[in-house]
Amino acid sequence: MKEIALHILDIAENSVAAGAKTVEITVEENQPDNKIRVSIKDDGKGLDERKLARIADPFVTSRTTRVAGLGIPFLKAAAEECNGGLCVTSKPGEGTCLEVEFQRDHIDRMPLGDLAGTVLTLIVGSPDIRWLFHYRVDGQAFVFDDEPIKQELGDIPLTDPLILRFIRETLQDGVRHVQQAADESRPREM
Repeated sequence: MKEIALHILDIAENSVAAGAKTVEITVEENQPDNKIRVSIKDDGKGLDERKLARIADPFVTSRTTRVAGLGIPFLKAAAEECNGGLCVTSKPGEGTCLEVEFQRDHIDRMPLGDLAGTVLTLIVGSPDIRWLFHYRVDGQAFVFDDEPIKQELGDIPLTDPLILRFIRETLQDGVRHVQQAADESRPREM
């Protein structure tokens, strides 16, 4: 995968397959620390110690749609190549949390990609799940929770074109606002 957003999509789909009711995605860019951190936390079925120990093995997957699980091993390798790392914690019956970190300015770090589009895809693709999205850049923050929207809509589907447009624009505007606010708050070089 060529973007961090695509890895987020892949990992979040694992959460869906694990029966999660809530998935929380956090992306944090920290220029002073020179880090990008991503976490995906769910309340799905979780993993036992044996499966957790083998999670970075490309020949192990719990999915029935493919025989190899390349998402986590590729993400781990990409993070380690950029002076970062990957950590997965999980408890059966409680859920799983994947955290990955990259050196922000590393020449080989893949771009973030379309975060808003990725979150929109997850919301529309799995509307029964509560999706929480946090995006932070140098102290500026945007939080999106789809639950209030779904409660307000009642029986109106998320796939209604007006609703899709509203969610897409909300996500895009939130991400863009955080990036612009962070840029404006950084000291200017002379």
